[in-house]
Amino acid sequence: MKAHRIETKLTKNGTLILEDLPFQAGEAVEIIILETQTRPQEANLYPLRGKQPYHYDDPFESSVLLEDWEVLQ
Repeated sequence: MKAHRIETKLTKNGTLILEDLPFQAGEAVEIIILETQTRPQEANLYPLRGKQPYHYDDPFESSVLLEDWEVLQ
């Protein structure tokens, strides 16, 4: 299955025109239309806001015992 990506804009009357597609005439294709986010102010600037925070009991606890560190000997 070949995939081809085109970014284009709708005309004033809502028509979508696709030109220069790399497929043969009569070939069956599937069309999926996704809305692109063109304005950065619409993007969620804080996607983690309101989410449950991670909690670490002892984040600096070493996974290696101090006795096993060669640099301390």
